[in-house]
Amino acid sequence: MRHFGHIAPEVRQRLFYREPCRFTADSPARLLSAALGATLYSPATRPRLAEDIVKQTDRGVVSMVLCLEDSIGDGDVLVGEENLVRQFAELAERTSGAELPLLFIRVRTPEQIPDLVRRLGPAVRLLSGFVLPKFTEERGIPFLEALTTAETAGGRRLFAMPVLESPELLYRESRVETLEGIFRAVDKYRDRVLALRLGVTDFCSSYGLRRAPDMTAYDVQIVASVIADVVNMLGRADGTGFTVTGPVWEYFRVQERMFKPQLRRSPFLEGQAEELREALIEHAMDGLLREITLDQANGLLGKTCIHPSHVLPVHALSVVSHEEFSDAQDILRPERLGGGVLRSAYTNKMNEVKPHRAWAERTLLRAEVFGVANEEIGFVELLAAGIPG
Repeated sequence: MRHFGHIAPEVRQRLFYREPCRFTADSPARLLSAALGATLYSPATRPRLAEDIVKQTDRGVVSMVLCLEDSIGDGDVLVGEENLVRQFAELAERTSGAELPLLFIRVRTPEQIPDLVRRLGPAVRLLSGFVLPKFTEERGIPFLEALTTAETAGGRRLFAMPVLESPELLYRESRVETLEGIFRAVDKYRDRVLALRLGVTDFCSSYGLRRAPDMTAYDVQIVASVIADVVNMLGRADGTGFTVTGPVWEYFRVQERMFKPQLRRSPFLEGQAEELREALIEHAMDGLLREITLDQANGLLGKTCIHPSHVLPVHALSVVSHEEFSDAQDILRPERLGGGVLRSAYTNKMNEVKPHRAWAERTLLRAEVFGVANEEIGFVELLAAGIPG
């Protein structure tokens, strides 16, 4: 699979200076963690789940979570498990050799992991791992132990994606201790932890809060402080950190707004895409685009998504610009190992070799999986090209 693989080759050639690379579920973990992109969540009880997965693949989705936790009722868990087993079998039968997204199951208890792997049988080859809810050291270790057991029994590499969403992580008096415990747990199982996911909806619920479509997670200060501390302790670029993904955006249509739209008109006029701008505003995508930009500025990569319309904006804004790519390449040239300062090729900034090295390395990894846009291509063109005709 590859990002933007669902659009025509001639369109990709026009958009990309370097096209996104191909990858599979068996690619190196470092590559997969960067390639997750917009991870689309779906309730495990959906009756046509296999069909939905194939449909979303054709629309550019590369990672999905099939949820047995908060997205379904407590009384529907057994039904959801049975449906998952049936749908995986159908998917395995109808898509032999076809490209599918990375598929993860969000469970409620550690015991579900080996049980589901056993029940999936040969169809377990389609499974990439499990999403672990309300993760702390105490609650998380049993999940990770169960994952290791299931991996051995199933003969299939399985990844974990812990969700950081517990009240202990939110409360100031217990946050640092909780983060230290989470680090101990995920560090012990580092080879199996693909990414850490942020459960911002749960954070807000602890205080009876819900952000409006005019606001991002970073406008809710108590949430922003948690994100900052998670990145500080778990997302470092010194080799000890993990990929941390952005929080879910809850909205996909807005009936009324209080504040002005947050999308400048000029980029859309230049791209002759004014109708696209109006559609994005109507569906609250201007807030989503702003939040994605802030995710990236704060060290997050990828995003949890609950609606298919959110996928393309996440991917379009994850593409590396030609200017970013040029700067990253200059910084990482072998002759620059000694450090120093140089003017960028775009002559609009200074690149400091040593301080910007980690940024450059991350940028080139993102360029590998999301591609590098041609010099004249911006996010408007990427958005427009990815929308089904």
